[in-house]
Amino acid sequence: MWSLNGNGYVEWIVGTFVLIGVMFSFLSAVGLIRFPDVYTRAHAVSKSANLGVLCILLGTFLYFLLTEGYFSIRLLLGVFFVFLTSPVVAHMLNRAAYRSGVAMAEESVRDDLKEYLKREESL
Repeated sequence: MWSLNGNGYVEWIVGTFVLIGVMFSFLSAVGLIRFPDVYTRAHAVSKSANLGVLCILLGTFLYFLLTEGYFSIRLLLGVFFVFLTSPVVAHMLNRAAYRSGVAMAEESVRDDLKEYLKREESL
């Protein structure tokens, strides 16, 4: 059994971040399978996978920073670009699916984009 010296705490913190990231990624996969239409699936994947990648990359960043003293700008850039591109891609895919005529789930209550596109076409 190992003792919790300086590096032991770092391993626990890093392990916690990675485990949280894995759980968010797993929830993203479950949402991809369980949700009824393309719009809710894209929402689940973009939000929870985004948080999963953030936690995993943050855990990796902390591990290298605290154990080896290595500040990795590549990991921080990875976090930045994932957060920059993932929501934009999900939004654009949902907008393209809507304009292509992909039906919403029967359980959907509101369609705010329908009114917006009617106003846009009338101009």
